[in-house]
Amino acid sequence: MAWRTRVPDRPVDSGAPERPAPRVPAALRRVLSAVPPPHRWPRDPVALAAACALSAGVYTLHGLTKLRTFRTGTYDLTIFDQTVRAYAHFRPPVVPLLGVTTDRGMDYLQLADHFSPILAVLAPLYWLHDGPATLIVAQAVLFALAIPFLWAFTRRRLGTAAAYLVAFAYALSWPIAQTVSVEFHEVAFVPVLTAAAIERLDAGKRLPGLLALAGLLLTKEDAGLIVAGVGAWLFVTRRRRLGAAVAVGGLAAMEFTRKVLIPLAGGRSDERWYFSHLGADLPDVLRTAVTDPLRVLGVLVEDQAKIDTTALLLWPTLFLCLLSPIALAALPHVAERMLSDASNWWSTAWHYDAFTVAILFLAGVDGAARLIRWVRRTGRAEEPERLGLVWAAAICAVALTLVPHRPFGELLRPDFYAADARAAARHEALALIPDGVLVEASNDFGPHLSGRDTVLWWDYRHRGTPWIIASAGPDLRGVIDDYVRDGYRLLFDREDIVVLRRAG
Repeated sequence: MAWRTRVPDRPVDSGAPERPAPRVPAALRRVLSAVPPPHRWPRDPVALAAACALSAGVYTLHGLTKLRTFRTGTYDLTIFDQTVRAYAHFRPPVVPLLGVTTDRGMDYLQLADHFSPILAVLAPLYWLHDGPATLIVAQAVLFALAIPFLWAFTRRRLGTAAAYLVAFAYALSWPIAQTVSVEFHEVAFVPVLTAAAIERLDAGKRLPGLLALAGLLLTKEDAGLIVAGVGAWLFVTRRRRLGAAVAVGGLAAMEFTRKVLIPLAGGRSDERWYFSHLGADLPDVLRTAVTDPLRVLGVLVEDQAKIDTTALLLWPTLFLCLLSPIALAALPHVAERMLSDASNWWSTAWHYDAFTVAILFLAGVDGAARLIRWVRRTGRAEEPERLGLVWAAAICAVALTLVPHRPFGELLRPDFYAADARAAARHEALALIPDGVLVEASNDFGPHLSGRDTVLWWDYRHRGTPWIIASAGPDLRGVIDDYVRDGYRLLFDREDIVVLRRAG
């Protein structure tokens, strides 16, 4: 007869003295007793929706103010505007501006420059409003949509109050501010997709997490590095089979996109390759990293700008992101930037930091949770759970201290909303350009014409374009005179703004 050991109803007394429960101040106990459990908070969906709406509103205000005051650029806003408009009219995503500038013709595909087919999902928005302002608003909403995933992840790790503070810190973070300042790029999709992938996979929801990673591969040709990084995180957190498959899939997708899909679209596989000092392609660079690691490490730290950018990326989480394996998801993309020979990739002045901002915040949350568990095990502090709230409040303070030094600080200055002294002349010059024509435009005018005309970049090359509108200061008067001698009529010339029309 088989005997079964009866499981006792209570833990067996091991004889070890029980540790006293942490003491909570009476005032705090009264406050906490009045707060309903987190799962009964009916206000959370409303509060999250309000946070998303407020964040999107701030981003939209900044972007549309720059557009209205002629501080947006033909590069790159008009390029993306031409791309999405083509999708909206069920045409291939041709970008005449980029094609003509690079001598590849009016039918040059955006997919040959950067592989970003995900831009097609914005096409229906152009049926409501056709113009660059639509992209600015869409990017604002996409950045804000990462907030619920950050909130849910943080709530599981650190609690509800900390979740709201982390969401606030992300919303005001300098990488988001800097990207909003440079109008629109395909990175608009990355924070929400990376946050959704990691949060869902962390919650055990494999299918939505993998779908988010698949969407990430459609944002840019090197997004496979981020996917591979997510795979590394899964692998080291004991999901080895899934992690290995995700990592290999990400790298394979990136190589396939570079060497097959981009050439099929009319591009070159080596056009965006900025690593010739380390190898001819990705396998060659990986070989160099294995055979000569000191050389690779030397490239990573050879310039002070690389060190500064890396430190500034880690600072919003007070470096606690380094305590979490989730940081592995950001590592390949950051390494790609710092190993390249393109100096603008190292800078914090562009949009590249937004590719990893959500990952690093998630890693910071996980790092804080790991620190709390370590403190609890070692008994170094009473009520170590408070550390999570303290850390979340601290990173909010960090985000606020950086606001005046980054583009969101412009929103606090009244002069940011004021048009410049040449606004009237700009609008008068724009009124001279008919609808539906081919026009070359300087950087400040392109976004204001791309909704109604085919805009090319004015780079002083005499192409015989019917119309030209440009800001042309004293240093460009000789260039304008050359156009006049070449058969153009000067229709408008005031306050360093000119409109030229080709005779006949």
